[in-house]
Amino acid sequence: MHGPLGEVTVPDPAALAAFIGNQRTEHCVPHRLVCRVLGVSESWFYKWRDKPTTAREIRRGQLADVIRQIFEGSGGTYGSPKVWLLLVRAGRGSR
Repeated sequence: MHGPLGEVTVPDPAALAAFIGNQRTEHCVPHRLVCRVLGVSESWFYKWRDKPTTAREIRRGQLADVIRQIFEGSGGTYGSPKVWLLLVRAGRGSR
């Protein structure tokens, strides 16, 4: 989980911070313990936990919802080329 300079390298740091926070609320596991098990510092967790959602993160979440709707609407049969084509036709696709 740590990069060459000790920074956390995960695909979605906000999701990891949410996971750590949920362990306390859902299972009464302290943040300190979860951070230690996952190999992240508590300061990293608190930085990400208190970070406001950016406009980009909101847009990406909305796009993910649209993609999920297209995929589920196809009965799970459309692959990425078809989903992308429908996004472009709806004016949401870009390169």
